[in-house]
Amino acid sequence: MTDSHNEQQDVAAQIRTDIIKGRLEPGAKLREVALAEHYEVSRIPIREALRALEADGLVESRKYSGSVVAPSPVEDAEDLFEIRIVLESATAKRAARRAAEISADGEHDARWSEIRAEISEILDAGDVVIEQERFEDLAVLNMRFHFAVAELSGSLSFISLLRQISGKIEWLYSLNLMRRGPQAWPEHREIIAAIDAGQVEHAAEVMARHVRRSRDSYFAMMSEHP
Repeated sequence: MTDSHNEQQDVAAQIRTDIIKGRLEPGAKLREVALAEHYEVSRIPIREALRALEADGLVESRKYSGSVVAPSPVEDAEDLFEIRIVLESATAKRAARRAAEISADGEHDARWSEIRAEISEILDAGDVVIEQERFEDLAVLNMRFHFAVAELSGSLSFISLLRQISGKIEWLYSLNLMRRGPQAWPEHREIIAAIDAGQVEHAAEVMARHVRRSRDSYFAMMSEHP
């Protein structure tokens, strides 16, 4: 991996954090020159980072305004959760089916093993973050877990669809992080256990329940703190 690619990823992560934490407000213009100066990089990684963040739904490219911060996902929260319930339950279902097929064949799948090992690392990292009460770090780890499940499914369509809403998912998750984060994290182990066991319908069910709990917690939070 090249240094320029690493630089682009680093600056994209910084801009993503600043958008989610409200340092860059919805509708704010994202001028390459100003951003390059602020993040102390050249304009090239800024341009590439903005493209990546546009694909994640955090940045919009407008004809006469250039790149701007996307609108807050709050207005679309209900729709986003409904999309997630359908999409991610289907993703977990397909991942469990693949696990069952791999187990039945008795063959080693190197890519599957690699992703599964990554999931174990993500889950362990989340446990440490919760123990140390560094809850802000959960937002990125949560998205990494859900992407990894999508990768286990082997469906490029599911991965692409999740990518399109990933930024807004992380944004909504961050708004309710203190309340939902520590509750939601252990549920990930139940999801991956169902997938590992090849329990197709159960995997879909526990994933759907996981997302519904996040939805309910989010709207409870919003009713208390509109």
